[in-house]
Amino acid sequence: MLIKKLKIKNIRSYKEGEIEFPEGSTLLMGDIGSGKTSVLLAIEFALFGLQPSQKANSILRNNETEAQVILEIEIEDSKIIIERGLKKSGKSVAQTDCAITINNERFEGSVTEVKTKILEILSYPQEFAKKTNDLYKFTVYTPQEEMKQIIMESNDVRLNTLRHVFGIDKYKRIEENLDLLTIKLRQEIKLKEMEMGNVEQKKQSLSEKNLLLESEKLKLVEVEKQSQDIQRLKLDKQAELDALKLKMNEKNKLENEKEKSELTLNSKKDLTFNYDREIRLIQEQIKDKDRIKFNDNEVELQKTRIKSQEQIYKDLNDQYIIAMTKLQNNDSRFKDIKKLVEKISAIDKCPTCLQIVNNDYKNNIVIKAQSEGEEIEKETKILKKDKEELSIKLEQTKKQIDVLKNSLSELQIMKIRLETMNEKEKRAQLLMKQKETILVDIDMIKKHIEELDKMTEEYKIYDKFYEDKLKEFNEISNKERIIIIRKAETNKEIQFLEIQIKDIQKEIKKIEELTLKLNYLKEMEYWLNNKFIEFVLYTEKNVMLKLREDFSKLFSNWFSILVADNLTVRLDESFSPIIQQNDYELDYAFLSGGERTAVALAYRLALNQVINSLLSKIKTRDLVILDEPTDGFSEAQLDKIRDILIQLKVRQLIIVSHEQKVEGFVDNIIRFKKVDGITQIDKSSEE
Repeated sequence: MLIKKLKIKNIRSYKEGEIEFPEGSTLLMGDIGSGKTSVLLAIEFALFGLQPSQKANSILRNNETEAQVILEIEIEDSKIIIERGLKKSGKSVAQTDCAITINNERFEGSVTEVKTKILEILSYPQEFAKKTNDLYKFTVYTPQEEMKQIIMESNDVRLNTLRHVFGIDKYKRIEENLDLLTIKLRQEIKLKEMEMGNVEQKKQSLSEKNLLLESEKLKLVEVEKQSQDIQRLKLDKQAELDALKLKMNEKNKLENEKEKSELTLNSKKDLTFNYDREIRLIQEQIKDKDRIKFNDNEVELQKTRIKSQEQIYKDLNDQYIIAMTKLQNNDSRFKDIKKLVEKISAIDKCPTCLQIVNNDYKNNIVIKAQSEGEEIEKETKILKKDKEELSIKLEQTKKQIDVLKNSLSELQIMKIRLETMNEKEKRAQLLMKQKETILVDIDMIKKHIEELDKMTEEYKIYDKFYEDKLKEFNEISNKERIIIIRKAETNKEIQFLEIQIKDIQKEIKKIEELTLKLNYLKEMEYWLNNKFIEFVLYTEKNVMLKLREDFSKLFSNWFSILVADNLTVRLDESFSPIIQQNDYELDYAFLSGGERTAVALAYRLALNQVINSLLSKIKTRDLVILDEPTDGFSEAQLDKIRDILIQLKVRQLIIVSHEQKVEGFVDNIIRFKKVDGITQIDKSSEE
């Protein structure tokens, strides 16, 4: 596959843009943030649409509602044009229907349909249709940080990712599915064994069940007769209870009224108790009120004193700053005079007219400068003395202000305390008035309760009658429930026996069939668990071993080009890079930035070659995109990038970089710049 042309509209920092990609090596050049990587994202979006972890609003340009990408590629002399778009509706951004044109034959379809067609054209496995397109990332375009990330991942995560990329995660899925299948087979075998039984025993059981069924049907006729008799007796007792219930309801109303009155009475008593307790607490809290003496004038006087001292402190601080400024100026002037003396003493010729400068002239200038320096030193001594005196006065004034502020704070606290006591005194007076009102309510409630007790007493004569009738009714109801339960149990037993008889008949018929199925399942479970799994594990082990050997060799070769001979690399069983220096292993995290980038780039290029070799029919083997592959590289490593580019031997290589040195390594250069937040393509610079 070769990329021929890309048109983008409202993609990230682009309003509109069109880029033609020639065959050979092409450098996308520009400052960081100028829009180079956006071009690569647009190409990936055109090919595969949004990835599962990618948000549409991260691609759509801010404040725009629609975006479009048109990518023209060439695969085996076929011209292919892919069109994809984004549209904003409300707060959400979604992909619109897209199209693909192959040799002037246009196909329009859904996002998934077009992606499936592109995977078919690229000869990518169709399993990538609903997954992150890792195969494209690790063979064509991988941001450098993502390759560093896979190196830093845990062993299990890295192996699972590589299995997926290599297209051999099917072995792991086979193992997992085989475990599930054997578990289900064993369960099925156990179920079949439980279902099987002795045929003669089942026939004997069938005869016994038929006899029990006839017995239960006779029992049901007797229970029906008993049920009708008990229902007639229950209706008579219910009429007697209803007559007594009317009297009991009146009594219950009176008792409920009494309970409510007693609750209200207790609530009133609790309230008076709480009032008494709160009044006593308030009286205890305000007993020292008369002892507090407070004068508002003292607060104002204290504030005036503080303000006066703060003004004094400000004046002293201004004087202190002036003294410090003069000292700094004198120090600067003294240094200038010293430099002047040294400069005049060293001059033999005038730098302007080139005439000889005589010693008398130089001595006069030096004596005058030294005299001025002595005056500055005298003035500096006086200023330092003034500075020390001002510093002492500032400290004394600060302490005096703190003392006055503490005194003011104590006066303000005393004022708040006195105001709080006055409020509590008013609260106590209010509570005493409320208590008197509640005491009157308590007397009225007590009288009402006494009247209710007299009225309730008259209805107590019906309690004994009601209890006796209720007891008789409950006894009849219990007998009725027992009969209903017996009837239900008998019906259920009859139904159960009928079902059992049918099931036994079916079991006798199927037992021979179950025997054949059971033998077949046992043979299958044995073969899968003992033969087939060994073959799968052996195959996977050999495939991974061959991949690791090839991968490690390529990884070491690429790394040796980029880094000095004292560092070597290889891959362990988990495909994790092992870095060695003089037979000592180094941790990847402790490498320099350039060395880590070299490890990641070598890993990326080796992975590219392994995948292209493994999946030899994929159509992206002629294209490689490198995004900032020189991050942290030294000048020496940058020089080796030329060797890397030569050895890649691909028909089309696209590099994103802001390193000017890379310009001399490529066939073509496309420059990018951002003006007022909009990326512009400098077509005049394309070579």
